[in-house]
Amino acid sequence: MLAPLDTARPVSSSVTGASPFFAHPAISVIGLGYVGAVSAACFSELGHAVIGIDLDTHKVQCISEGRAPLVEPDLEESIARGVTEGRLSANSSISEAIAATSITFVCVGTPSRPDGSPDLSALEQVAQEIGRALATKADYHLVAVRSTIPVGTTRQLVLPIIERESGKSCGPGFGLCFHPEFLREGVAIADFFAPPKTVIGGYDEASADMLARLYETIDAPCVRTTIEAAEMVKYVDNTWHATKVAFSNEIGKICKSINVDSHEVMGIFVKDTKLNLSPYYMRPGFAFGGSCLPKDLRAMRSIATEQNVSVPLIDSLLRSNDAQIDHAVDLVVKAGPMRVGLLGVTFKSNTDDLRESPHVDLMGRLIARGFSVRVYDENISSAGIRLAAKHAKTATSWTQFALKMLPQLSAPSADELIDWADLVVVCHDTTDFAEALSRDGGMTDVLDLVRLPHSARRSEAYSGICW
Repeated sequence: MLAPLDTARPVSSSVTGASPFFAHPAISVIGLGYVGAVSAACFSELGHAVIGIDLDTHKVQCISEGRAPLVEPDLEESIARGVTEGRLSANSSISEAIAATSITFVCVGTPSRPDGSPDLSALEQVAQEIGRALATKADYHLVAVRSTIPVGTTRQLVLPIIERESGKSCGPGFGLCFHPEFLREGVAIADFFAPPKTVIGGYDEASADMLARLYETIDAPCVRTTIEAAEMVKYVDNTWHATKVAFSNEIGKICKSINVDSHEVMGIFVKDTKLNLSPYYMRPGFAFGGSCLPKDLRAMRSIATEQNVSVPLIDSLLRSNDAQIDHAVDLVVKAGPMRVGLLGVTFKSNTDDLRESPHVDLMGRLIARGFSVRVYDENISSAGIRLAAKHAKTATSWTQFALKMLPQLSAPSADELIDWADLVVVCHDTTDFAEALSRDGGMTDVLDLVRLPHSARRSEAYSGICW
């Protein structure tokens, strides 16, 4: 049996009923692959006593001898230092490691099955062993899952297994977090000590507090959220990274086909951190429109077609945008109103530009479905309608009809539109519209395309398009 390692001075006697926190709590890491081995080495560098656990005896032997079980810059030196100084060890016993530590990180693999879904069998087995080990442990223990897993896995799979096997309830009996990692192979050590963010999805405040204390010396924003949001953000991050690679490669192929230096183009592109590499445009909501994005996407696709260059990602963007408008139509149909009012119809707020406005497109599709539709937008002008009509060559006949009918279908005020409608579709994020809905007192059904402030989301039949 391993001797308990958690002997550092207590920082406080209790936190919301949990067992004490410690200045340097002992840590166990289950799974000594890229994430687990790096985590074990780096936590030992921070002064923690760390036990690595793996069924692979080769990995255990490597760490026990002060060697890295895999190729990663600076990892071997870090492991050797931890072993030499007595902070890092490894074995194959989960029960002994949990008995000797206060926090366990679960870093087992979740590889793809043939159908694309992740194989969670290793995670399930580890959860069982953790639960059995906790059954014989009196002290509070925190379990932090780092394996990349589908949303709901921590709460619906890991949690009930540990509770069943331990006979304890999560919260008073043990802590639980989902804690995604953002370590890039090749620079994982550097990423551990200088991450872009630290994300903690805690079962409760005590669990999140205990985990957050481990990162007090790491200079990075610590984001606390729900377990499910933390699970999802890992997939979102990686999907976005994959999108960036695919996008850059498609731009590269187009550039090469027309004899333009793709690296020079993308070097200029990434200098824009206000729009291109920034939070801008990264809020789920309604479709894009206006005089630039749809037109220029079609032009980019045309260039690729002329050069016989395959760009499936760029090709998909307009289809995806169109599907978002269809999604809004489906939500309106599901709500079952007869009279639909649109608050805002220009392509975005604070402009009179109606060119390729997705809201006009939505209006046309609703009219085609037989709904009675009215709109309110103080920025609608006859000049704006004429300009949009000139650029509506690619629009459906119903959208062109909606443009022509705008003057006749416009309400005199937001309040009167809300009073008339069975369902209000909020298309612009403006203070005036939010205030008008607040005055309505939640009496009218709302479909929100812009994410209104909470004070304006009082309708019992409120629905957000993506939330």
